[in-house]
Amino acid sequence: MAFSTLSSPALPLLFHYQKPKLSFLTSNIQTPFDYFPQLSTLNPKHHHKMSRTSSIKVVSDLGIVERAIQLVQSSPPTWQSALLSNIIIFTVGSPLLVTGLSASGIGAAFLLGTLTWRAFGFSGFLLVATYFVIGTAATKVKMAQKEAQGVAEKRKGRRGPGSVIGSSAAGCVCVFLSINGVGGEAFSRLWVLAFVASFCTKLSDTVSSEIGKAYGKTTYLVTTFKVVPRGTEGAVSAEGTLAGLLASVLLASVGYLTGQTNVPGAAICVIAAQIANFGESLIGASLQEKEGFRWLNNDVVNVINVSLGSILAVLMQKIILQS
Repeated sequence: MAFSTLSSPALPLLFHYQKPKLSFLTSNIQTPFDYFPQLSTLNPKHHHKMSRTSSIKVVSDLGIVERAIQLVQSSPPTWQSALLSNIIIFTVGSPLLVTGLSASGIGAAFLLGTLTWRAFGFSGFLLVATYFVIGTAATKVKMAQKEAQGVAEKRKGRRGPGSVIGSSAAGCVCVFLSINGVGGEAFSRLWVLAFVASFCTKLSDTVSSEIGKAYGKTTYLVTTFKVVPRGTEGAVSAEGTLAGLLASVLLASVGYLTGQTNVPGAAICVIAAQIANFGESLIGASLQEKEGFRWLNNDVVNVINVSLGSILAVLMQKIILQS
Protein backbone atom coordinates (compact mmCIF):
# COMPACT_ATOMS: atom_id res chain seq x y z
CA MET A 1 0.00 0.00 0.00
CA ALA A 2 2.83 2.33 0.87
CA PHE A 3 4.65 1.24 -2.27
CA SER A 4 1.63 1.94 -4.40
CA THR A 5 1.38 5.36 -2.86
CA LEU A 6 4.96 6.21 -3.73
CA SER A 7 4.33 4.97 -7.23
CA SER A 8 1.36 7.23 -7.71
CA PRO A 9 1.25 9.41 -10.86
CA ALA A 10 1.73 12.59 -8.79
CA LEU A 11 5.20 11.56 -7.65
CA PRO A 12 7.07 12.74 -10.74
CA LEU A 13 5.63 16.18 -10.21
CA LEU A 14 7.25 16.32 -6.78
CA PHE A 15 10.65 15.37 -8.16
CA HIS A 16 10.39 18.07 -10.83
CA TYR A 17 9.53 20.81 -8.37
CA GLN A 18 11.78 23.92 -8.80
CA LYS A 19 12.42 26.77 -6.38
CA PRO A 20 10.78 30.00 -7.38
CA LYS A 21 13.14 32.46 -9.09
CA LEU A 22 13.69 35.76 -7.29
CA SER A 23 15.33 37.62 -10.15
CA PHE A 24 12.35 39.92 -10.46
CA LEU A 25 13.07 41.04 -6.88
CA THR A 26 16.81 41.46 -7.11
CA SER A 27 16.56 43.34 -10.37
CA ASN A 28 14.39 45.97 -8.72
CA ILE A 29 16.46 46.36 -5.57
CA GLN A 30 18.10 49.85 -5.49
CA THR A 31 21.37 50.53 -3.73
CA PRO A 32 22.11 53.55 -1.56
CA PHE A 33 24.19 54.93 -4.41
CA ASP A 34 21.05 55.23 -6.50
CA TYR A 35 19.34 57.22 -3.76
CA PHE A 36 22.45 59.27 -2.93
CA PRO A 37 24.40 60.12 -6.11
CA GLN A 38 27.01 61.99 -4.06
CA LEU A 39 28.21 58.61 -2.80
CA SER A 40 28.80 57.42 -6.35
CA THR A 41 32.55 57.69 -5.97
CA LEU A 42 32.28 54.69 -3.65
CA ASN A 43 30.25 52.75 -6.14
CA PRO A 44 32.47 50.31 -8.05
CA LYS A 45 30.35 50.74 -11.17
CA HIS A 46 30.64 54.51 -11.07
CA HIS A 47 34.33 54.28 -10.18
CA HIS A 48 34.89 52.14 -13.26
CA LYS A 49 33.14 54.71 -15.41
CA MET A 50 35.20 57.52 -13.91
CA SER A 51 38.42 55.58 -14.47
CA ARG A 52 37.55 55.11 -18.11
CA THR A 53 36.74 58.83 -18.44
CA SER A 54 40.04 59.79 -16.79
CA SER A 55 41.95 57.41 -19.03
CA ILE A 56 40.30 58.86 -22.11
CA LYS A 57 41.17 62.38 -20.94
CA VAL A 58 44.83 61.47 -20.30
CA VAL A 59 45.10 59.82 -23.71
CA SER A 60 43.46 62.87 -25.26
CA ASP A 61 45.91 65.21 -23.50
CA LEU A 62 48.83 63.09 -24.63
CA GLY A 63 47.48 63.21 -28.15
CA ILE A 64 47.35 67.01 -28.05
CA VAL A 65 50.93 67.22 -26.77
CA GLU A 66 52.11 64.79 -29.41
CA ARG A 67 50.40 66.77 -32.15
CA ALA A 68 51.91 69.99 -30.81
CA ILE A 69 55.41 68.46 -30.86
CA GLN A 70 54.88 67.21 -34.39
CA LEU A 71 53.67 70.65 -35.44
CA VAL A 72 56.71 72.39 -33.93
CA GLN A 73 59.00 69.92 -35.72
CA SER A 74 57.33 70.48 -39.10
CA SER A 75 59.82 70.45 -41.93
CA PRO A 76 59.70 72.67 -43.86
CA PRO A 77 58.30 75.08 -41.24
CA THR A 78 54.71 76.29 -41.59
CA TRP A 79 52.97 79.41 -40.31
CA GLN A 80 51.22 77.25 -37.70
CA SER A 81 54.48 75.73 -36.44
CA ALA A 82 56.16 79.15 -36.39
CA LEU A 83 53.33 80.72 -34.40
CA LEU A 84 53.08 77.86 -31.89
CA SER A 85 56.85 77.69 -31.40
CA ASN A 86 57.09 81.40 -30.69
CA ILE A 87 54.16 81.34 -28.28
CA ILE A 88 55.84 78.58 -26.28
CA ILE A 89 59.32 80.14 -26.34
CA PHE A 90 58.16 83.68 -25.58
CA THR A 91 56.03 82.42 -22.69
CA VAL A 92 58.89 80.43 -21.16
CA GLY A 93 61.47 83.14 -21.85
CA SER A 94 59.37 86.12 -20.75
CA PRO A 95 61.53 86.82 -17.64
CA LEU A 96 64.55 87.30 -19.91
CA LEU A 97 62.67 89.24 -22.57
CA VAL A 98 61.46 91.94 -20.17
CA THR A 99 65.05 92.70 -19.16
CA GLY A 100 66.00 93.72 -22.69
CA LEU A 101 62.76 94.85 -24.35
CA SER A 102 59.82 97.10 -23.60
CA ALA A 103 56.28 95.71 -23.91
CA SER A 104 55.92 97.00 -27.47
CA GLY A 105 59.45 95.81 -28.20
CA ILE A 106 58.44 92.29 -27.18
CA GLY A 107 55.52 92.49 -29.63
CA ALA A 108 57.88 93.48 -32.44
CA ALA A 109 60.31 90.73 -31.43
CA PHE A 110 57.47 88.17 -31.48
CA LEU A 111 56.65 89.18 -35.05
CA LEU A 112 60.33 88.91 -36.00
CA GLY A 113 60.63 85.50 -34.33
CA THR A 114 57.55 84.15 -36.10
CA LEU A 115 58.76 85.33 -39.51
CA THR A 116 62.24 83.95 -38.86
CA TRP A 117 60.95 80.52 -37.82
CA ARG A 118 58.68 80.36 -40.88
CA ALA A 119 61.59 81.10 -43.21
CA PHE A 120 64.57 79.37 -41.58
CA GLY A 121 63.15 77.16 -38.83
CA PHE A 122 64.76 76.64 -35.45
CA SER A 123 68.30 77.36 -36.69
CA GLY A 124 67.35 80.87 -37.83
CA PHE A 125 65.44 81.51 -34.61
CA LEU A 126 68.43 80.35 -32.54
CA LEU A 127 70.68 82.80 -34.36
CA VAL A 128 68.36 85.72 -33.54
CA ALA A 129 67.96 84.52 -29.94
CA THR A 130 71.75 84.37 -29.54
CA TYR A 131 72.03 87.89 -30.92
CA PHE A 132 69.43 89.11 -28.42
CA VAL A 133 71.05 87.44 -25.39
CA ILE A 134 74.59 88.66 -26.16
CA GLY A 135 73.44 92.13 -27.19
CA THR A 136 71.34 92.54 -24.04
CA ALA A 137 74.20 91.33 -21.83
CA ALA A 138 76.61 93.82 -23.43
CA THR A 139 74.11 96.65 -22.96
CA LYS A 140 73.83 95.88 -19.24
CA VAL A 141 77.62 95.97 -18.67
CA LYS A 142 78.47 98.83 -16.27
CA MET A 143 75.01 100.31 -16.71
CA ALA A 144 75.36 102.59 -13.67
CA GLN A 145 78.62 104.03 -15.02
CA LYS A 146 77.10 104.61 -18.45
CA GLU A 147 74.07 106.31 -16.92
CA ALA A 148 76.31 108.59 -14.88
CA GLN A 149 78.21 109.56 -18.04
CA GLY A 150 74.98 110.05 -19.99
CA VAL A 151 75.81 107.47 -22.65
CA ALA A 152 73.56 104.59 -21.55
CA GLU A 153 70.60 103.33 -23.58
CA LYS A 154 67.23 104.64 -22.45
CA ARG A 155 64.93 102.65 -20.14
CA LYS A 156 67.84 100.74 -18.57
CA GLY A 157 68.71 99.31 -21.96
CA ARG A 158 65.20 98.00 -22.66
CA ARG A 159 64.80 98.58 -26.37
CA GLY A 160 61.54 99.49 -28.06
CA PRO A 161 59.95 98.47 -31.39
CA GLY A 162 61.92 101.07 -33.34
CA SER A 163 65.19 99.50 -32.29
CA VAL A 164 63.92 95.97 -32.99
CA ILE A 165 62.68 96.90 -36.46
CA GLY A 166 65.80 98.93 -37.28
CA SER A 167 68.10 96.11 -36.19
CA SER A 168 66.19 93.42 -38.08
CA ALA A 169 65.12 95.31 -41.21
CA ALA A 170 67.60 93.61 -43.55
CA GLY A 171 66.96 90.25 -41.91
CA CYS A 172 63.21 90.62 -42.47
CA VAL A 173 63.81 91.38 -46.16
CA CYS A 174 65.84 88.16 -46.40
CA VAL A 175 63.00 86.32 -44.66
CA PHE A 176 60.40 87.51 -47.18
CA LEU A 177 62.68 86.75 -50.12
CA SER A 178 63.22 83.22 -48.78
CA ILE A 179 59.55 82.53 -47.98
CA ASN A 180 58.47 83.61 -51.45
CA GLY A 181 61.28 81.71 -53.15
CA VAL A 182 62.61 84.77 -54.98
CA GLY A 183 65.42 83.72 -57.31
CA GLY A 184 64.67 80.02 -56.85
CA GLU A 185 67.09 77.46 -55.46
CA ALA A 186 70.10 79.33 -56.85
CA PHE A 187 69.47 82.30 -54.55
CA SER A 188 68.04 80.49 -51.51
CA ARG A 189 71.47 80.07 -49.88
CA LEU A 190 72.30 83.72 -50.58
CA TRP A 191 69.24 84.88 -48.62
CA VAL A 192 70.33 82.75 -45.67
CA LEU A 193 73.87 84.15 -45.89
CA ALA A 194 72.56 87.72 -46.01
CA PHE A 195 70.32 86.98 -43.03
CA VAL A 196 73.26 85.73 -40.94
CA ALA A 197 75.43 88.65 -42.07
CA SER A 198 72.80 91.21 -41.04
CA PHE A 199 72.69 89.98 -37.45
CA CYS A 200 76.47 89.53 -37.28
CA THR A 201 76.72 93.18 -38.34
CA LYS A 202 74.25 94.43 -35.77
CA LEU A 203 75.65 92.35 -32.91
CA SER A 204 79.18 93.53 -33.72
CA ASP A 205 77.97 97.14 -33.73
CA THR A 206 76.08 96.76 -30.43
CA VAL A 207 78.88 94.98 -28.58
CA SER A 208 81.63 97.31 -29.85
CA SER A 209 79.60 100.35 -28.82
CA GLU A 210 78.59 99.07 -25.37
CA ILE A 211 81.99 97.62 -24.46
CA GLY A 212 83.69 100.74 -25.78
CA LYS A 213 81.52 102.90 -23.51
CA ALA A 214 82.31 100.69 -20.53
CA TYR A 215 86.00 99.88 -21.02
CA GLY A 216 87.37 102.05 -23.83
CA LYS A 217 90.46 103.84 -22.53
CA THR A 218 90.96 106.08 -25.55
CA THR A 219 88.15 106.85 -27.99
CA TYR A 220 88.90 108.26 -31.43
CA LEU A 221 86.63 109.93 -33.96
CA VAL A 222 86.84 107.71 -37.02
CA THR A 223 87.03 110.59 -39.52
CA THR A 224 89.83 112.62 -37.90
CA PHE A 225 91.25 110.22 -35.25
CA LYS A 226 90.77 113.03 -32.76
CA VAL A 227 90.35 111.89 -29.16
CA VAL A 228 86.72 112.36 -28.09
CA PRO A 229 84.62 111.38 -25.04
CA ARG A 230 83.09 107.91 -24.81
CA GLY A 231 79.71 107.59 -26.46
CA THR A 232 80.41 110.18 -29.16
CA GLU A 233 78.70 109.31 -32.43
CA GLY A 234 81.22 107.84 -34.85
CA ALA A 235 83.83 107.21 -32.17
CA VAL A 236 85.77 103.94 -31.89
CA SER A 237 88.09 102.36 -29.35
CA ALA A 238 90.48 99.42 -29.50
CA GLU A 239 88.59 97.60 -26.72
CA GLY A 240 85.21 98.07 -28.36
CA THR A 241 86.45 97.14 -31.83
CA LEU A 242 88.03 93.90 -30.60
CA ALA A 243 84.88 92.98 -28.64
CA GLY A 244 82.71 93.64 -31.69
CA LEU A 245 84.94 91.47 -33.87
CA LEU A 246 84.74 88.58 -31.40
CA ALA A 247 80.96 88.95 -31.17
CA SER A 248 80.57 88.68 -34.95
CA VAL A 249 82.86 85.63 -35.00
CA LEU A 250 80.75 84.00 -32.28
CA LEU A 251 77.45 84.62 -34.06
CA ALA A 252 78.87 83.51 -37.42
CA SER A 253 80.00 80.32 -35.68
CA VAL A 254 76.43 79.74 -34.50
CA GLY A 255 75.32 80.12 -38.12
CA TYR A 256 77.92 77.55 -39.18
CA LEU A 257 77.13 75.06 -36.40
CA THR A 258 73.41 75.19 -37.18
CA GLY A 259 74.02 74.56 -40.87
CA GLN A 260 73.01 77.98 -42.16
CA THR A 261 76.37 78.65 -43.74
CA ASN A 262 79.73 77.01 -44.36
CA VAL A 263 83.16 78.14 -43.14
CA PRO A 264 83.83 80.52 -46.07
CA GLY A 265 80.32 81.93 -45.64
CA ALA A 266 80.89 82.50 -41.93
CA ALA A 267 84.15 84.30 -42.71
CA ILE A 268 82.33 86.47 -45.25
CA CYS A 269 79.74 87.43 -42.62
CA VAL A 270 82.48 88.52 -40.18
CA ILE A 271 84.33 90.59 -42.81
CA ALA A 272 81.12 92.18 -44.11
CA ALA A 273 80.12 93.08 -40.54
CA GLN A 274 83.39 94.90 -39.87
CA ILE A 275 83.24 96.86 -43.13
CA ALA A 276 79.59 97.80 -42.50
CA ASN A 277 80.38 98.92 -38.95
CA PHE A 278 83.20 101.13 -40.20
CA GLY A 279 80.76 102.66 -42.67
CA GLU A 280 78.24 103.18 -39.86
CA SER A 281 80.90 104.99 -37.83
CA LEU A 282 81.64 107.25 -40.80
CA ILE A 283 77.96 108.13 -41.11
CA GLY A 284 77.70 108.78 -37.37
CA ALA A 285 80.78 111.01 -37.32
CA SER A 286 80.01 113.04 -40.43
CA LEU A 287 76.22 113.20 -40.74
CA GLN A 288 74.31 111.99 -37.68
CA GLU A 289 72.87 114.77 -35.49
CA LYS A 290 74.15 117.38 -37.96
CA GLU A 291 72.06 120.19 -39.41
CA GLY A 292 69.84 118.90 -42.20
CA PHE A 293 70.20 115.30 -41.02
CA ARG A 294 68.06 115.31 -37.88
CA TRP A 295 66.05 112.47 -39.40
CA LEU A 296 69.18 110.32 -39.34
CA ASN A 297 68.58 108.87 -35.86
CA ASN A 298 69.93 105.62 -34.42
CA ASP A 299 67.10 103.49 -35.82
CA VAL A 300 67.67 104.78 -39.38
CA VAL A 301 71.42 104.29 -39.05
CA ASN A 302 70.76 100.74 -37.84
CA VAL A 303 68.78 100.03 -41.01
CA ILE A 304 71.62 101.37 -43.16
CA ASN A 305 74.20 99.43 -41.17
CA VAL A 306 72.57 95.99 -41.31
CA SER A 307 71.54 96.49 -44.95
CA LEU A 308 75.11 97.30 -45.88
CA GLY A 309 76.35 94.19 -44.08
CA SER A 310 73.85 91.97 -45.92
CA ILE A 311 74.57 93.47 -49.34
CA LEU A 312 78.33 93.19 -48.88
CA ALA A 313 78.01 89.53 -47.89
CA VAL A 314 75.95 88.73 -50.99
CA LEU A 315 78.36 90.60 -53.29
CA MET A 316 81.40 88.91 -51.75
CA GLN A 317 79.79 85.50 -52.10
CA LYS A 318 78.88 86.14 -55.75
CA ILE A 319 82.42 87.27 -56.51
CA ILE A 320 83.87 84.16 -54.88
CA LEU A 321 81.45 81.89 -56.75
CA GLN A 322 82.24 83.50 -60.09
CA SER A 323 85.98 83.25 -59.54
